Amino acid sequence: MARIYAGTSGWAYATWKPDFYPAKLPASRFLQHYASQLNSVEVNYTFRTLLSEKLARRWLEATPAEFTFSLKAHQMFTHLRRLQPDADFTRRFFTCITPLAQEQRLGAVLFQLPPNLKGDAPLLRAFLDSLPKGFRAAFEFRHQSWFSEAVFDTLKQFGAALCVAESDDFETPDVPTAGFAYYRLRKESYSPARRKALAEHFVNLRAAGRDVYAYYKHEDTPEGALHARELLQAAG
Repeated sequence: MARIYAGTSGWAYATWKPDFYPAKLPASRFLQHYASQLNSVEVNYTFRTLLSEKLARRWLEATPAEFTFSLKAHQMFTHLRRLQPDADFTRRFFTCITPLAQEQRLGAVLFQLPPNLKGDAPLLRAFLDSLPKGFRAAFEFRHQSWFSEAVFDTLKQFGAALCVAESDDFETPDVPTAGFAYYRLRKESYSPARRKALAEHFVNLRAAGRDVYAYYKHEDTPEGALHARELLQAAG
């Protein structure tokens, strides 16, 4: 049965007290409390650092069995190599996230491209072909030239999702390319009507058999975490 996974991009924010975290909760228990309210998180840590097995095990121990971790792919893939395949680093990165995958706690791996990397379907195809199989990949394109049928067809060929990312400055089209959906909700504010519409849309995707990963904006205020919790409650 398809599921809706909702959360934010991180959990280590003392400024979420007292609206999301209890006022006296120590930082060492933030993840445990977060996972009692939400069922997924998007981890930015892996964009700059390879995940150690010790840290992965600590995350697993702090969260329930149904909780998933989506990971931002390392900048080596997207910003330094700019999708040029690198077999050695690919092996290292995916070896590091094996503990999460083995416990079936790995959500999706998000490849967030730099805004100045322009659309190139052959480059994307070669990169996707270089990746290991058996995991969920989502791509966040931040240049309009990526939104073409050639790119969409390439994503479909490999079962990779087009990340639907929205902010006050930029929005990507909502084109289904995989058996799951991935949303990054980054606008400064979301009205009750908009949040209700998003929940209804995600429920419809779930009914159609697609898992949904939806991550609200996080950072200094708890609104994103509260919206994610509201989404899970609305979705049942």
